Amino acid sequence: MEKDLIIDVGNSEITLALLEDGRLAEINKETLDGSCSVGDVFLGRVKKVLPALNAAFIDIGDEKEAFIHYLDLGLNFLAFDTFAREMNPNRDSRNFFSNIKIGPILEKEGKITDTLKAGQPIIVQIVKEPISTKGSRLTAEISIAGRNIVLLPFADKVNVSQKITSKEEKRRLERLVTSILPKNYGVIIRTAAEGKGAAVLDSELKSLINKWEESFPLIAQGTAPQLLFTERSRTTTVLRDLLNDQFSSITVNNAKVYDEIVEYIERISPEQEKIVKLYSGNEPIFDHFDVTKQIKGSFGKVVPAKQGAYIVIEHTEALNTIDVNSGIRSKDIVDQEQYSFQTNMHAADEIARQMRLRDMGGIVIVDFIDMDSSENRQKLFKHMQELMANDRAKHNILPLTKFGLMQITRQRVRPITEIKVNETCPMCHGTGEISSSILIDQTLERQLAFYVKEKFVKDFILELNPILDAYLNRGMFHSIRKNWQKKYKCRISTKQNMEFTLLQAQWYDSQGNQLE
Repeated sequence: MEKDLIIDVGNSEITLALLEDGRLAEINKETLDGSCSVGDVFLGRVKKVLPALNAAFIDIGDEKEAFIHYLDLGLNFLAFDTFAREMNPNRDSRNFFSNIKIGPILEKEGKITDTLKAGQPIIVQIVKEPISTKGSRLTAEISIAGRNIVLLPFADKVNVSQKITSKEEKRRLERLVTSILPKNYGVIIRTAAEGKGAAVLDSELKSLINKWEESFPLIAQGTAPQLLFTERSRTTTVLRDLLNDQFSSITVNNAKVYDEIVEYIERISPEQEKIVKLYSGNEPIFDHFDVTKQIKGSFGKVVPAKQGAYIVIEHTEALNTIDVNSGIRSKDIVDQEQYSFQTNMHAADEIARQMRLRDMGGIVIVDFIDMDSSENRQKLFKHMQELMANDRAKHNILPLTKFGLMQITRQRVRPITEIKVNETCPMCHGTGEISSSILIDQTLERQLAFYVKEKFVKDFILELNPILDAYLNRGMFHSIRKNWQKKYKCRISTKQNMEFTLLQAQWYDSQGNQLE
């Protein structure tokens, strides 16, 4: 599978479109307004403790107060708490960090009132962006992700990704990283680290440690709320998590972002630097690569699938619902069970794509077409599992119920991606009502009279729908158009436009300038 990343840099946001074999698979938006995002680390301040929820509200400087549950404080919270409260500008920060004792671990059944007090400073990281009326969801177990490893301050463990299947490789990586790991740091070795040498891992480890230690002066100042450091841009985050040998091109329309990407790829994967390209065409980059058309066809309420089927997607506060419909071809099908099975399989392909494309999180209920065969229901369940195997978001899929419903939970870290694809009707302007069709000639004549008498125009081009054109030119000697020319002593030529609606028309002068 070939992957292409198209990056459109605008004035207020950067939009990233991931194409898989030419088909839109993911779309990410990165706003440039400095708003909070997943991965950002703050020195916050406890605003209010909620004993009933065993949670607390944290002020991180956002409009909405962020939320942290007791279980999200992490096992080694006491070490972070000591560091945040006792750190000051007169201390040797690195030495102080290294000498803090890790432990005792936080009790799983403990109470937040025994751990947090109003006004207390706390180091936190965003794990979910604000959604609807809810503020950001936080964790106090800080992790700093790199391409090959994830750094864990105040941890004493080295874990290896389960996706690395070779036991020998796991042991090699574990020994290698353990030998270069400073005190009071732990790591998670990611799948991308498989086969990497000591130099690569050591360089990345030092980079992540520097990123964490550069925040020490801000912690020492104790001014909360305070942003300590942020994740890399969404652009480089996507590259960090997705870049592999299947990428065939990365195209961007901004020189500054192009340089940033080249610099980042030189560091993480030098052999792929040549796939980065700077787009300098005249038409918009998304139009050039057919992304705009795919967005328009993929983000509506009704989305077509293969063989005439379609799915209907609805979003609510509590969950997302997807209804599978067979379309009009089902009337001619002899084996209804087999047709239902095939339709459901095709719909599952589109549903898996839509969940990634819209970053659909929370609970998703899919209403498939009813099937009598338990074997077919099991095949559909397995097929959906295979389709979502490469989904980066954590998810869980349950088998179909007897009512044909499939329940899916998918990790939600930011609001669902919604793109408005509907356009305001040019005839009714969104009101749902238009002037009576029998009065269209009177409307056009009033406009003509205004242009002749007030604007002193004498030569017109009238662009209109072919049916309306035929109506105005009906009759060889006494058509409506010719009567207008005699009455207003002007010249009118008509121009047909197949894209115009039935009663849509537009006046121009003889030079083609649109008349308002």
